[in-house]
Amino acid sequence: MVNLNRIIQAKRTVDGFICKTPFALAPRLSKITDTEVYLKKENLQITGAYKVRGAFNKIANLDEEAKKCGVVAASAGNHAQGVAISARHFGVKATIIMPEAAPLLKVAGTKALGAEVILSGNNFDEAYEFALKYAKEHGATFVHPFDDEFVQAGQGTIALEMLDEVSDLDYLLVPVGGGGLISGVASCAKQVNPDIKVIGVSAKGAPAMFNSFKEKKQHNSTSVRTIADGIAVRDASPVTLAHILECVDDMVQVDDEEIANAILYLLEQQKIVVEGAGATPVAALLEHKFDFPKGAKIGAILSGGNIDVQMLNVIIEKGLIKSFRKMIINVTLIDKPGALMGLTDALRSAGANIVKIDYDRFSTKLSYGDAMITITLETKGKEHQDKVALALKNGGYEFTQEF
Repeated sequence: MVNLNRIIQAKRTVDGFICKTPFALAPRLSKITDTEVYLKKENLQITGAYKVRGAFNKIANLDEEAKKCGVVAASAGNHAQGVAISARHFGVKATIIMPEAAPLLKVAGTKALGAEVILSGNNFDEAYEFALKYAKEHGATFVHPFDDEFVQAGQGTIALEMLDEVSDLDYLLVPVGGGGLISGVASCAKQVNPDIKVIGVSAKGAPAMFNSFKEKKQHNSTSVRTIADGIAVRDASPVTLAHILECVDDMVQVDDEEIANAILYLLEQQKIVVEGAGATPVAALLEHKFDFPKGAKIGAILSGGNIDVQMLNVIIEKGLIKSFRKMIINVTLIDKPGALMGLTDALRSAGANIVKIDYDRFSTKLSYGDAMITITLETKGKEHQDKVALALKNGGYEFTQEF
């Protein structure tokens, strides 16, 4: 495990530069889980994610010669911004290698912090391989996102802050990708209070560390696919796996649907914007992925909030449809004056609010003289949608509904 003294020293190093983010009770989440849930809001960190803690601690501990030669990092985004802002603080040149599919928000954010960004590879692991070669060729120090004792110690400062505010936590829920965050957090927690249960939460679409934990040996994946890009790591690290096997009590998985639901829940019920990785602990709670006793005190780390706006829009739109607050219907009408008015009158009688109408008379699937009407409605739940469906049937309209 990561030595507690290193984590304490890391806290002294990062204090004054990073934010001490809120660690607050989530009343609604506590009520539905019958526990006390406290959220560590690292989405409010200065770069929007916890990664700056480890990056700053690593660069702070470089000697002057290494600082002159610059640093290189590979990242899907959050580590990139952490390295960039830390390097700028110390006057060190930073070059960041990011996957080609990295969210635009994270790419732009990294450049804005003064780093040079090079896009390479389809995922983190391919970007990582390129970054290692680049660092060697340019004589720069490679700042690893998780396989580094200074980085892990920096991430462990989160646990110090959490336990300083709520000393009697029963469980810690931690997102897991490469394992740097949980290595530092679990090491700290177990040395402060061995009775705390540490639960890792990984994305089902990036199963390497989960499978490695269950099999007690390194188990890499052939590919990754998840909306939780911050933990989309293909290969399991033997370094962090060793810490996890020593300090972590259990690991669970959540799929993209569950992650999306958790993002939407946090947005609506907690007024918190998080990215996919940051939502995984809440997804595990909402989906009861592990057993916890009534009244247990649970600390969940919301690791980051740098979600792409387009992805957030997709999650919101799908969430509205799944929760019966948006209804999309397709109706074929005879294309003549007044036909659309009759349809909208039927919808009005059901109290449905029309927000969008698309009118297609050119599709080859239609008979001549027909038009396909696609209408998006605001509704108030399943009972309201049933009322809309009945009004359409009573009006003689045949329709299909999109889900």
